[in-house]
Amino acid sequence: MALLSLVAAQASSAATTPSSLNARVLPRPLTPGNVTLYGLPASTEYSGGLQTLGIGTPAYLEVDVALTSSLSYITNISWAVTTAPIGSTAVLTPNTFPSNLPVFLPSDRLLYQVAGPMARVVFRPDMTGQYTVTATIATTNGATNVSVNFNGEKYMGVYTCAACHSGSPDPDMYPSWTTTLHSTIFSNGIDGYLSSHYSGSCIKCHTTGYDTNAAALADDGFYSTALKDNWTFPSMLSPTNYSSMPYNLRSLANVTCENCHGPGYDHAQSYGDTNLPGWPLLDVPYTVGTCEQCHDSPPTEAYGAQWYASSHAVTTTIPTGSGRDQCVKCHTALGFITSVSNTLSTNTMFAPTNTTYYAIGCQTCHEPHGLTTPANDSHLLRIMASATFGDGTVITNGGEGNLCMNCHHSRDGDAVTNVINYKLGLATWAGGSSFGPHDGVQGDMIEGINAITYGQTIPSSAHRESVTNSCVGCHMQTLASSNPGFLLSGGHTFEMSYNVITNGVTNKIDQVAVCNQCHGGITTFNFPVEDYANTGAIQGVQTEVQILLNQLSAMLPNKNGVIAGVAQTSLTTTTNWTTNQLNAAYNWQFVNNDGSLGVHNAPFATGLLKASIANLTGVSVPGGLPDAWEIANFGSLTNALGAPNADPAGDGIPNWLKYSLGLNPLAPGLSVPNGVVYVNGSTTGGSTNTIQIYTAADVTFDTVAGTTYQIQEVSSLSQGWQNVGNPIVATKTASMSYLTPTVGNTQQFFRVVSY
Repeated sequence: MALLSLVAAQASSAATTPSSLNARVLPRPLTPGNVTLYGLPASTEYSGGLQTLGIGTPAYLEVDVALTSSLSYITNISWAVTTAPIGSTAVLTPNTFPSNLPVFLPSDRLLYQVAGPMARVVFRPDMTGQYTVTATIATTNGATNVSVNFNGEKYMGVYTCAACHSGSPDPDMYPSWTTTLHSTIFSNGIDGYLSSHYSGSCIKCHTTGYDTNAAALADDGFYSTALKDNWTFPSMLSPTNYSSMPYNLRSLANVTCENCHGPGYDHAQSYGDTNLPGWPLLDVPYTVGTCEQCHDSPPTEAYGAQWYASSHAVTTTIPTGSGRDQCVKCHTALGFITSVSNTLSTNTMFAPTNTTYYAIGCQTCHEPHGLTTPANDSHLLRIMASATFGDGTVITNGGEGNLCMNCHHSRDGDAVTNVINYKLGLATWAGGSSFGPHDGVQGDMIEGINAITYGQTIPSSAHRESVTNSCVGCHMQTLASSNPGFLLSGGHTFEMSYNVITNGVTNKIDQVAVCNQCHGGITTFNFPVEDYANTGAIQGVQTEVQILLNQLSAMLPNKNGVIAGVAQTSLTTTTNWTTNQLNAAYNWQFVNNDGSLGVHNAPFATGLLKASIANLTGVSVPGGLPDAWEIANFGSLTNALGAPNADPAGDGIPNWLKYSLGLNPLAPGLSVPNGVVYVNGSTTGGSTNTIQIYTAADVTFDTVAGTTYQIQEVSSLSQGWQNVGNPIVATKTASMSYLTPTVGNTQQFFRVVSY
């Protein structure tokens, strides 16, 4: 009964009303990859999800509702074409997509779900003009309507587009487009310049308006025009094939404007007038559906499938909307495009700021219209000449990775200024005040800049000079389709690892092939380099960095404002932290937010952490003695004679004990059966010398590997316990002995706590 009551309570709390559905209707893109993955018929027509459609071209309509809505409350979904051109007989037909075909965009799947088996239909415009399709969603608590507008159109061909878009005052897209591979993919193929195997089966994606469905024969696209002109694919590839085609058919060959924007008859007739509110005369898409009509067909065209596995596909929708002008520069496609376009001043069609959310997709990084700089044409990267970081540093050595670094850098300004302004309550970036380097500091880490260095010169790895195209050189490594991680890592996934689940256990597999070009023979990113954390053993570089991160976070306040004493996974800074604590916190966030645990730049990452530890404790070497004492007695921090357990005087007393007792580590004492006698720092006799015997308490306890221990002392049990030295992290199960000075104390109590 208890379980039944619980289920009933859950159902009641999930009651869905029309307003809570947050319903929407939209044309769902359908890609070759979708057709293969979900077992659709091979003859299924692809769709870019556009609202400007060729006559007879399908729009796969879908009603989505909030993921938090209970579908059991939806009783019916009815569909109707509520607006259509005079004479149109366009109807809606059932959609046979399988129920496991999800909402198209991965980012949308975090918010929406398909509204059940009645939520999908197919619409095809049957003549030119405007259409509205409305879905009525009935629930047990009422009903709501959602609508979408379409424009039925005919194709015009790229030569028509060129008439306006070849120069001022209209955006001059055509000249730059002619430099792209899209502009010649068909003509070069049919002329024999691409491959000896180029054939008619290739041209579905290489022409404009290629739709063999009988309903689309009036769209004036490539296929219908070829039928009218009696053109057939030539039996032999020859350099004159393209030039001998009819003029109007050549205008529809190659990947042209209308492949992405939809057929442009009305747009051309209105000379670009878009004064019909709510009606698309031409689509301007920023989602990946347009590109994935062709570029999602693994294993040859794997870009779409790879993108699905990327973090870019699920970029958070939170930093969008009014007031988020600075955030959207990197968190949404249109925000980034607007920012780059305004920076380059190559296009005036963008408003200064657009906060509409689009996931980071193909058009975000690639300019499909082409670029006038020849070096960029191969991949159509929007910007690769440079990247300007938050502290004003301009990076030019990243190659194609400069594009990535335009977002993947600290966006909260100069590190030192950030700490100062944060403590004073002043703005730390254009959008307000926040502490730390923000999320993606990979560019700063690779370049070894913009952290708190305490005036030191902290070395960097050679990655910034030796890895061609920086970020791209590693994160977009090419993997063979036979690689188990294909489509899960490398390429446009930007992932360096993938997970394999065996018997319920998840194992991370690192794609180290690109690393082995220089490092050779490694099987994991966590390979040993040196003993960065000074543990006495060389462990994997990521392990070493994590040890240092843990040590530093334990020295900083926790969310309650007291020194944590244990490793923290996040920091909650406040303006009343000391400057030294904030400096250390900045570096902790810098290394932690980079996410590579030292792989990007191990010397810089470990150098920052150790410098921060030293600034807080006066001890640069974890587990070592204070820097000032080491330098005063041994000249440097690297002198082996200054190691805590070293005995440079040869009297059997280690440095750490002499430091604790305030003795000169280089002056030997006089060994006696029960200790060592020091005479005012000297063992020479004399009637005026005062002899003192220094003693210490030997605290011995058993340890368990992985457990942290803290020795504490108090001279009276009525007092509060005080820590003796730093926490001790046990590396093995054994008995540990710790000597503590007792000079000057009439009585002293000790205890050991573990956590």
